[in-house]
Amino acid sequence: MRTCLRIALLTIAAVLGFASLPATFAANKPPGEAPSMQTLLGSYLAANMARGDNDSDSAAAFYRKALALDPTSEVLLEQTFQAEAAEANWDRAVPLARKLVAKDPNHQLAHIVLGLDDFKKGDYAKAEKQFAAANDGLIGELTSALSRAWAALAAGDGDRALKLLKKPNQAEGARFYLDYHAALIADVAGKPKEAGAAFERSFRQNSRMLRTALAYARHAAVVKKPKLAEAILEGLNNRDQDEPHPLLDALSKKIEAGEKVPLLVQTPQEGMAEVFYGLGELLTNEGGVGMGILYLQMALYLEPDNAFALVSLANAFESARRYEDAIAAYDRVPPGTPLQAEIDIRKAFDLNSLDKVDEAKAILDKLAAQKPESLKPLDALGSIMRVRKRYDEAVEYYTRALDLIKEPSKRHWSLFYSRGTCYERLKDWPPAEADLKKALELYPDQPMVLNYLGYSWIDQNRNLQEGMDLIEKAVALKPDDGYIVDSLGWAHYKLGNFREAVRFLERAVELKPEDPVLNDHLGDALWRVGREREARFQWDQALTLEPEPEDAEKIKAKLADGLPATVQAQVERDAAKPAVQQRKETKLTPPRVE
Repeated sequence: MRTCLRIALLTIAAVLGFASLPATFAANKPPGEAPSMQTLLGSYLAANMARGDNDSDSAAAFYRKALALDPTSEVLLEQTFQAEAAEANWDRAVPLARKLVAKDPNHQLAHIVLGLDDFKKGDYAKAEKQFAAANDGLIGELTSALSRAWAALAAGDGDRALKLLKKPNQAEGARFYLDYHAALIADVAGKPKEAGAAFERSFRQNSRMLRTALAYARHAAVVKKPKLAEAILEGLNNRDQDEPHPLLDALSKKIEAGEKVPLLVQTPQEGMAEVFYGLGELLTNEGGVGMGILYLQMALYLEPDNAFALVSLANAFESARRYEDAIAAYDRVPPGTPLQAEIDIRKAFDLNSLDKVDEAKAILDKLAAQKPESLKPLDALGSIMRVRKRYDEAVEYYTRALDLIKEPSKRHWSLFYSRGTCYERLKDWPPAEADLKKALELYPDQPMVLNYLGYSWIDQNRNLQEGMDLIEKAVALKPDDGYIVDSLGWAHYKLGNFREAVRFLERAVELKPEDPVLNDHLGDALWRVGREREARFQWDQALTLEPEPEDAEKIKAKLADGLPATVQAQVERDAAKPAVQQRKETKLTPPRVE
């Protein structure tokens, strides 16, 4: 989230940050140019800070300022170009791409942007040459092949377009995209038999990709094969869900009603946008969020109203914690999409991340009223209220959701678990225990349920051996989850097994060194085994990690006086909440919109 304070800090860095910048910028500084040089170096530092904070908008502004002060710098030229493109400032990015290619004829990304610009202008031959020059690396080769093929089709040569995609000895992932786009091109080129064969090949490689299934089903409907279309959609729709996927459901209803269904991609421009949407989503899912955003922006450069690209861009912004930008992307999705309910839920989670809880609640309450049969808005409301520690309200929403379920199954474990944790926080243990047991009955190997129920029993000095068995099973299932390992260590601590507690708590802190609760727990265990200097170090470390205010006061007291010779029940009870619970209350991870 961009705050006034952070922008102010970036501005200060732009003015004063020259002293901390790389020596290469300060080398050979001409006499008498200190003020402009300070601004140049400070702007560069501020731009890098903004980029590191996933704030491409501010980064672009600061790079732009730095480049204006040193237009001969190829480094600044490239970084400014990438920042402008990532922000879809095409009126600036395209001229910068031309300058980059003049300096570096092999600059792949600049050639792609120039190719898209030529494609939009209708100069398909020139566009294809630009795309051909971007043929470097796996993603570069794939981008080049797919974009060249669509440029050839736009120029009227469907046969050559298909030939460009017949690249032997390709990796399976690349082969999938080549076959998929061969199918789309064949359909647009009026070659339905070739399209069907290519769809079948791509579908054999990956039958679970939503976009491919929608394209293949639409093709089948167009060529009058409704049974094939239904089989494709039925195969992808997850039967273990309370509600069908809105896009699959909407298309299936149209086909069943005999309505005319258009192809997913109908023009070369739509096909070209599909290239960059698909690869952008792939890059984002593989962790390349920055490049994924850039590719998605390029898809929207061609098709500004592409709903799939807009939703994927919003998802990418969420991955970068750019929640305001994510909401803005969702708001650009054309009205009437079957995805609207999913979008509203995502927007609510984004608003909650921006501490706009009332706005989030208003959206979800409205959606719940519009879709009284749907679990999703109620589940989302429960999750937001739970993370805000408004447990009474959370219980109400989870109860309303559970009342909609006729026969609970494995997929419903999280609703019982979440309501059970809220009851536990409200100190209403009987219904909490009932819900946690029900969640465990539905999903016996769910580590979070095993951990929470097992720890709760030990914390209450009940079912001690069974509780320890549950926690040990949770650790066996997720040995690298620092929060669950912490629960096992703290359970040993509660039972007086201090040496075992140290062993597991040290491991927990190795896994999650940034968590104040885990460091605090380790400090307590170290003190109990006589390692008092190390204990004080861990408590001091916990304080630096910004614990909750009430926890911070207790840690300060321990730093001053240590732990009493006899364990005091109230102190231990206050500190004993398992870290996995705190984690669930401070972080929401809603499902992606697809």
